[in-house]
Amino acid sequence: MEILQQIDITDILRNIFVYDKTAPLIFTRFFFWAFFAVVLLGYSLVYKRKNRSVRAGYLFIASLFFYYKSSGFFFFILLFSTLVDYFIGKGIYSSKNEKTKKILVAASVIVNLTVLAYFKYSYFFIDSINVMFNTHLEVVNYLAVWANQSVGTHFSVNQILLPVGISFFTFQTISYSVDVYRGETKPVNNLIDFGFYVSFFPQLVAGPIVRASGFVKQIYEDYHVSKVEFGWAIFMILKGLIKKIFIGDYIAVNFVDRVFSDPITYSGFENLIALFGYSLQVYVDFSGYTDIAIGVALLMGFRLPQNFNAPYKAKNVGDFWKRWHMSLSSWLKDYLYIPIGGNRGGSVFSYLSLGIILSIIVLLSGKLILVPIFAGLIVLFAIAIRVSPGLKRSVDTNINLMLTMLLGGLWHGASWQFIIWGGLNGIGLVVYKFWRKISPWEAKNSWIVNVWKIAITFGFITFTRIFFRSESMEVVKGMMHQISSDFNFSLIPEILVAYKWVFMVMFFGFFIHWLSESWKDKIKNWFIESPLWLKAVIAAVVVIVVYQSISSEMQPFIYFQF
Repeated sequence: MEILQQIDITDILRNIFVYDKTAPLIFTRFFFWAFFAVVLLGYSLVYKRKNRSVRAGYLFIASLFFYYKSSGFFFFILLFSTLVDYFIGKGIYSSKNEKTKKILVAASVIVNLTVLAYFKYSYFFIDSINVMFNTHLEVVNYLAVWANQSVGTHFSVNQILLPVGISFFTFQTISYSVDVYRGETKPVNNLIDFGFYVSFFPQLVAGPIVRASGFVKQIYEDYHVSKVEFGWAIFMILKGLIKKIFIGDYIAVNFVDRVFSDPITYSGFENLIALFGYSLQVYVDFSGYTDIAIGVALLMGFRLPQNFNAPYKAKNVGDFWKRWHMSLSSWLKDYLYIPIGGNRGGSVFSYLSLGIILSIIVLLSGKLILVPIFAGLIVLFAIAIRVSPGLKRSVDTNINLMLTMLLGGLWHGASWQFIIWGGLNGIGLVVYKFWRKISPWEAKNSWIVNVWKIAITFGFITFTRIFFRSESMEVVKGMMHQISSDFNFSLIPEILVAYKWVFMVMFFGFFIHWLSESWKDKIKNWFIESPLWLKAVIAAVVVIVVYQSISSEMQPFIYFQF
């Protein structure tokens, strides 16, 4: 009996403290809420300490444990990025030489992007080289080789896995170095404070991307959460769970994923509904995560930036990107679009970025013939701007916009689908820039015109999602073929009956999204002002209903793969 009890205790401790790749620590698992309860219990002992580094250190350790349980030993990559940018930030701030500061900023960008590229794009580069030059190179995980030789581990050396959230904390550390260089923030007091900023667990693996200029100062402020903020935090957490599990996971498991896995076996109507369903799914999944992150962070006294603002109410593509993944959109604007020239014109960085994009297109296609073709087009452009200097500024500003969207697409992954997705959104932004100057409806604000604008924008964004979601161009072609040539209207009544619960949940999701802001505010304010016992009852009901809707294993958040 004692042996059995010892085994049981050992298994329990292993489940608690050892990373399990089949059950990563995510917001939707009960284990996370047990973890958060323990964190809050410990936090209650340190949150009022005058030495803010004690509070930051406690949350830093908790965040490292969270990341270990989410991504295993990849937390060493997080520590590496933290160490590099902490000392670079100190060097930038203490240096009096402008050239030295620029070199240090460049070092931060190069080191972080190199690490990101190694984990995210190694397979892409190796496969492209093999196709172009008929070689047989293989991916080698040199970090695994080093670990195996140094400490006797047994990691696979012929496989490179993508660390969860690497794109997000990479952008955060880069923004810290740049903000210190620009004088928008002062360096943190010590390494512990910086580690806390980089690794704060609510937003670590899927955002929102937190700027140093907006977050670092919160580290040194007193803990303060008002009654209204407490109610709002609970409201955000519950809203996020409803979005992610009740709506997003349900329609994904029961309909959307099935259609995208083999679109040819479904009718055109099913493919079309699955496409609109994915637009809903990706929104409720991603915004649901950030809702929970914002609520969890606020309970600990930290305010994260808003990441979504009813994006499917956007009246044009530009408006959409001001509402969707706002922390990434603003990051790309402030750290990429404006530095490369923005609407002022081209720069050396513009043409360097263009060269990178064209090189990636060549690698994706595997055709070297594109090199002289692109070179010829560049020469023709150079001649054209010599003949018409005014053409240069117009082209440069639109190129900067296209480059930003293309690089935003590549941030999600190196494939034709993401290139096309980013390019289509860039084209949408450029076309709208010209259209708004001649549109007879641009200044009109009647409800009919607004509905039409929203419908056109939502339709366009949903169309681009076919490239974002599809795992290959074959899936894209299959879905487009079914929608365009095999719609089969006679099957629609049967399909509506067969998937009635899925479509009802989709209708509920879109209805809530397009509900007027005044009604949403009324619901939110009613919950915030309700007594504590009623909040507890509502929370219990929501949790029971949400988790009863689960029909398969817990679904990972979509943006974990980026």
